[in-house]
Amino acid sequence: MGIILRQSLSNTLITYLGFGIAAINTLFLYTRFLTDEYYGLVTVILSTSAILMPLLAFGVPNTLVKFYSTFSERQDSDGFLSLMLLLPLLFIVPLALISFLSLDAIAHFLSRKNPIVKGYVWYIFLIGLAMAYFEIFYAWSKVHMKSVFGNFMKEVFNRIGVMVLLTLIYLELISVDFFLKALVALYLLRTVIMKLYAYHIRMPNFTVRIPPNTMNMISYSALIILGGSAAIVILEIDKFMINQFIQIQNVAYYGVAVYIATTIIVPSRSMHQITYPITAELMTKNDIPALKTLYQKSSLTLFIISGLLFLLIILNLNDLYLLLPEEYRNGFIIVFFVGLGKVYDSILGNNNSILYNSEYYRSLLVMGVLLAVLIVIFNMWLIPNYGIEGAAAGTFFAIFLYNTIKLLYVKSKFDIQPFTWGSLKVLLLLVLMGVTFYAVPFPFHPIGNILLKSLLIVVIYTLLLYRLRWSEDVVGLISKVVGKKRK
Repeated sequence: MGIILRQSLSNTLITYLGFGIAAINTLFLYTRFLTDEYYGLVTVILSTSAILMPLLAFGVPNTLVKFYSTFSERQDSDGFLSLMLLLPLLFIVPLALISFLSLDAIAHFLSRKNPIVKGYVWYIFLIGLAMAYFEIFYAWSKVHMKSVFGNFMKEVFNRIGVMVLLTLIYLELISVDFFLKALVALYLLRTVIMKLYAYHIRMPNFTVRIPPNTMNMISYSALIILGGSAAIVILEIDKFMINQFIQIQNVAYYGVAVYIATTIIVPSRSMHQITYPITAELMTKNDIPALKTLYQKSSLTLFIISGLLFLLIILNLNDLYLLLPEEYRNGFIIVFFVGLGKVYDSILGNNNSILYNSEYYRSLLVMGVLLAVLIVIFNMWLIPNYGIEGAAAGTFFAIFLYNTIKLLYVKSKFDIQPFTWGSLKVLLLLVLMGVTFYAVPFPFHPIGNILLKSLLIVVIYTLLLYRLRWSEDVVGLISKVVGKKRK
């Protein structure tokens, strides 16, 4: 097994492990061990830090990965690595100075609706700084083909730390104020550990030597700042804006609902690790027929999987909410809209890979900025009028427009689209099963209902897909799993 395949498999398992730990934290520990007000505060701090992170990183993680392999001489690569470590300071130092001088104004802006946020401005800056340099050192390790440890630190380390801290709150060994300080320390510690690991792989030899092609690298970094900021805004701006318009407790309620819906996209993230290099190779060869086949197969496979997950979530949601505190139980509309958006993301298959590996990759960044602007506009209109349901609807409408534009763009440039008759058949099957199971009552304990209903849905769905043979890849996977069990 090659190093790329081994690391891809390890990273996939680590990602699922981290997601499982995050599910326990998000659905059960945060909701029980913190008040909804403080849970909302934690969500605002982390979301705002994530929005700040691409600016503080100055596009360096992507630039490091893209340009590192172009340097064959040790002195040039040393100069390049030195530049990558220092470049973010061009933004960090002035921003820190401005923040210090304008602390009251910034604090007033962030806390105009929720005064509790006012005392935590520096928490946001420090966590954003830690996130930025973590990504830089993670990229440092990835260019040396060492990604597993960094992925563990990114997906698992902090979540285990949060789990421990929440347990200490429950045991009354620490206060909530200490928890928030420890959360900042946890992110800083993660960055320090990642730095030591990166330096262990290759200790930097700091030099003032300016590497060749420096202006192109800085231009690329600036472009990535734009694209990276747009991508993070798309994911986090709704939580930030909820804090600006309505009570902070709603950020906690919204965050739980969004997390439930986000599980739909996990298989897509794993598949993209496989389809991305294949897409790049096909684009290099200009093999459009094979690209079309991959486009449609990846779309159908991800639609089958994400559609099933959406069905399981929606049909079990009422029972799942009975396991959560009462104030978190009114998120059905949020899960529905956000989940539908994630399904649409999955239906695109390797659409992003096609655009990123083509000469039109800049257009994708422009589209991302457009989506970010749309989400902000929709949220400014919908949150004050419709609360957290408005935030979910605004996000869905923006994603719907964005994905539709991408579909039409790829169609216009490459004359390919991801849908087949199999896509329509799967949609009809999902609707039929959804209506049927929604109409059938399950009168047991919520956990029993979830287990029984999920088992029936998965078995019936899988058997129908196997017998109808709408997807060769899915049928092959089912046959392989069944064959292993029989052995």
